[in-house]
Amino acid sequence: MARLSDPITILKGVGPTKAKQFANLNIFTLGDLICHFPRGYEDRTGLRTIAQLEVDVPACFKAMVMNTPRTNHIRKGLDLTKVQIADHTARLTVTFFNNRFAAEQLQYGKEYIFYGALSGDFVGYSMTNPVFEALDSQPVTTRRVLPIYPLTAGLTNAAMLKAVRQALAICDVPPEILPESVRQTYGILPAERAYYAIHEPSSMAEAEMAKKRLIFEEFFVFSAGLALMRASRAKKFAEPYTNTNLQPFLGRLPFQLTGAQRRAVEDILADLTAGAPMNRLVQGDVGSGKTMIAAAAAYCAVSNGKQAALMAPTEILAEQHYASLNKLFAPLGIRTALLTGSMTPKQKREVRDALAAGEVDFAVGTHALLSDSTEFADLGLVITDEQHRFGVAQRSRLSAKGADPHLLVMSATPIPRTLALLMYGDLEVSIINELPPGREPVDTFLVGESYRPRINAFIRKQVAEGHQCFVVCPMVEENEDLGVKSATLWAETLQKTVFPDLKIALIHGQMKAAEKEEAMASFARREADVLVATTVIEVGVDVPNATLMVIEDADRFGLSQLHQLRGRVGRGGSKSYCILTSQNRNPDTMQRLKALCKTTDGFRIAEEDLKMRGPGDFFGSRQSGLPAFRVANLSMDLQTLKDAQAASARWIDTEGTADTPEGRALRDRIGVLFDRAEGTMN
Repeated sequence: MARLSDPITILKGVGPTKAKQFANLNIFTLGDLICHFPRGYEDRTGLRTIAQLEVDVPACFKAMVMNTPRTNHIRKGLDLTKVQIADHTARLTVTFFNNRFAAEQLQYGKEYIFYGALSGDFVGYSMTNPVFEALDSQPVTTRRVLPIYPLTAGLTNAAMLKAVRQALAICDVPPEILPESVRQTYGILPAERAYYAIHEPSSMAEAEMAKKRLIFEEFFVFSAGLALMRASRAKKFAEPYTNTNLQPFLGRLPFQLTGAQRRAVEDILADLTAGAPMNRLVQGDVGSGKTMIAAAAAYCAVSNGKQAALMAPTEILAEQHYASLNKLFAPLGIRTALLTGSMTPKQKREVRDALAAGEVDFAVGTHALLSDSTEFADLGLVITDEQHRFGVAQRSRLSAKGADPHLLVMSATPIPRTLALLMYGDLEVSIINELPPGREPVDTFLVGESYRPRINAFIRKQVAEGHQCFVVCPMVEENEDLGVKSATLWAETLQKTVFPDLKIALIHGQMKAAEKEEAMASFARREADVLVATTVIEVGVDVPNATLMVIEDADRFGLSQLHQLRGRVGRGGSKSYCILTSQNRNPDTMQRLKALCKTTDGFRIAEEDLKMRGPGDFFGSRQSGLPAFRVANLSMDLQTLKDAQAASARWIDTEGTADTPEGRALRDRIGVLFDRAEGTMN
């Protein structure tokens, strides 16, 4: 028998050229091939008569060839082969384009099984390029459930199916990892049957059962892996903090913490005094006051003789954090320093020397904190802001600058709890679900292009009252095919023809980092009235004077992204507004955008977004850190995820370290999954 780790080149017909094509699909070994699952199926099991065929509905039927196929050369590159076929109910003309093979194979007077979709209307019906085979052919491609695989250039479905068949014939499938008790509780197929049935199902029902097993298996492995990571972290030791008196810090705040903020701080204090490294996510809606929670944690770390570091994704955000936190900490005797890439070499060297000497208690910065030349005297707490912008490797590099420091992660991206469990892996989660007092919700309106004069008048009114406005466009450059507004062209239009007397600024993702930072900083300094932007402004910039957000072609954005953008206004004391424009009258699109107008609750919006768009588009990029599942679809398989999480939790409690064949196989699989996910999972 071959092994799962053997290269696919041991298969007949897979030479160097084919192996390169398989490599484009990340298939290198027999195991990779067996775990390359179909993306769907064609049900070719039922036989119909010609009279029962429906237009545009593929089906199998048996028919006799009524004449010798004739091929006509129409022009260069186009040959047509026509043939008449019939059964006892009707006659049908079949046409093959550029397929002389058909002319040679179909024999007059012989019966074949055909699979194809009827086209035409009552004037006349026909069929183009059907699949066909003789009644006694083996292996069959009709009268069966045919798996349809993800493919790449040069690789056909037939070639993939042939390779998979060979691999299953000479190689054992991956070993069983689900305990029998779990399989019985949830009605799960055994591994061997599932792996064969996913590729060679006898019916659509069996294909669904195999798919359910493999989805459950993926979630079970992932959930069990997270549970084992938590268990291993609990074994690590961190000196428990003894000074948890936050009164001096809380007394400096010009406001009272909300109930949700207090609960999050209590969670953190419990972690810091537990004797194991903290790994906590504070997930709060836009403007819910996460920075003050991070500040409380930093104050506690410094009060216990440790250094703390906060890493932000952009320089302007780091600078804003530094300005507000230094002002808060300086009277408390806490020495704060800023470290960013744009500082001069001399400035950076001075900050790094002070950090290494223990002369700085709290460092705020960007990726500059990660460089090899940045060393800490005694780093006890690492805080990362906007977690989905940082990969696990970056987080680990900052943590490695201390001896198992505590980790606090902050995210303003509300996510359904199920997704949070996946995205944030082994982190404990604290949710802040209330806004600080005095923060008014942003009024949101959905309008069409006919409202343009009123939108422009409203922009002018806000500016006249001393406020500023954001205008967000979905694209940087114009694209006539898509018919949506581009930031560069719209900024030019607004400046030249709509608001020639106002100062219009522009920022987009194709600008250099320094240019973006300067454009944003100048807007924050009130040097422009209107900032036209792409989604580059989505993350954390604080412009309290901005009271209006206009989002052009809002149907081009996900709900969660729109909610993040809306969070850029309403950060000062003045009433704020968000106007969504869309020319798309599709009922589903309208329903989606109206959902945003009805609520400012980011968690409800996130649930709605997940339902409507699925997790692939949830963050608009693969930065999201979601693990790359082979079969599971997070928007459709949430109940299976919950079942698998419950089952894996019970397994960890009862037999997580048991030396059983399933236990050993599961631990091996967990190792492979987390190795593969490194760099994509947070």
